[in-house]
Amino acid sequence: MAIHSSSNQDDSSKRAMPSYFNLPPLDVSNAFPQATPASVFPPCASDYFQFDDLLTPEEQAVRKKVRECMEKEIAPVMTEYWEKAKFPFQCIPKLAALRLAGGTIKGYGCPGLSILGSAVGTAEVARVDASCSTFILVHSSLAMLTIALCGSEAQKQKYLPSLAQFQTIGCWGLTEPDYGSDASALKTTATKVEGGWILDGQKRWIGNSTFADILVIFARNTSTNQINGYIVKKDAPGLTVTKIENKIGLRIVQNGDIVMKKVFIPDEDRLTGVNSFQDTNKVLAVSRVMVAWQPIGISMGIYDICHRYLKERKQFGAPLAAFQINQQKLVQMLSNVQAMFLVGWRLCKLYESGKMTPGHASLAKSWITLRARETAALGRELLGGNGILADFLVAKAFCDIEPIYTYEGTYDINTLVTGREVTGFASFKPVIAQKRSRL
Repeated sequence: MAIHSSSNQDDSSKRAMPSYFNLPPLDVSNAFPQATPASVFPPCASDYFQFDDLLTPEEQAVRKKVRECMEKEIAPVMTEYWEKAKFPFQCIPKLAALRLAGGTIKGYGCPGLSILGSAVGTAEVARVDASCSTFILVHSSLAMLTIALCGSEAQKQKYLPSLAQFQTIGCWGLTEPDYGSDASALKTTATKVEGGWILDGQKRWIGNSTFADILVIFARNTSTNQINGYIVKKDAPGLTVTKIENKIGLRIVQNGDIVMKKVFIPDEDRLTGVNSFQDTNKVLAVSRVMVAWQPIGISMGIYDICHRYLKERKQFGAPLAAFQINQQKLVQMLSNVQAMFLVGWRLCKLYESGKMTPGHASLAKSWITLRARETAALGRELLGGNGILADFLVAKAFCDIEPIYTYEGTYDINTLVTGREVTGFASFKPVIAQKRSRL
């Protein structure tokens, strides 16, 4: 290739490129025929201890229905949209047909699932694509659940039926640029005026926000200094939302920066059940259960892909599955999935019996995501070079676990929630330096 001097060495138009430079890439099935890509998803092989027996027939039916849809409808397109960081809007009707939106909410067109049924559904979505599970979780376990737990009867009747059918999409705005783990200190304000409220402030990392019809927003009441909740409709005057670019994980999820400049909210859209940050925690208690099940599903998918890949891929004249070190890693991954499932299952049972504490939910979420990171790292090793290609799922899942490790409470914050519960000491804030003793 002849190299010509240029002030811009990245300008390929000024170089004499080979005739094949702009050819489209080979389809991965032709480029690497020895192993099947994730667009053809493998059957589930991770239920080694037969945990399906712990599910009711209704919960088993949810698992089967979601699994079939995700493998058939979502797996063929997920890599393309993940790579482009675009959302596959044509898939929304297919996800709506799964009847997961609304989860445990009874009435208002919602499915009224058991907490375990909703969790298993979440895991099955995440097994194939973590972004789709986050899309549903934000819509259902955050936006819809806030309205169900904290909204008036009129608000439930008005908003939940269309949300349950995905005819309208919801998002949930708590996190701000300056307040992530310290969300209770948020500074978005809500000022009472005649007939409603004026919202001013900014939110960040809000999933679904760029296209949501309904935005559940938390703001500080300037009169009481307490956190209140509000339903904001898309295109409200003074509301703008822009997409956060350059993410390495959950790339299909459209996270946004929300800016509110004197956005008027009528009194009827004030969530009367949100009067302090403790009311927000009621929602987070349930959503954290669902988030704990996302990495369970992701790890199931990683194991399933690796299980098939090791049998198909050959080196040194034998399938990779025949090598001792590969079997050891595969079994470690399988062990993680079994333990993660049991922790998730027990968390759901504690919730159902009314015994679940914030510490329980935080321990489950933090520990399960830690094990999922390990499982993804092992899968990455097993797939060799293909472990960095999204086409074989593991690289994509490796990246997708990272934001889940962080959102709904970072690993460290969640350990401190549990630590406070078991020791009786809160250690979230550093001890302010006192005057030094002369001693």
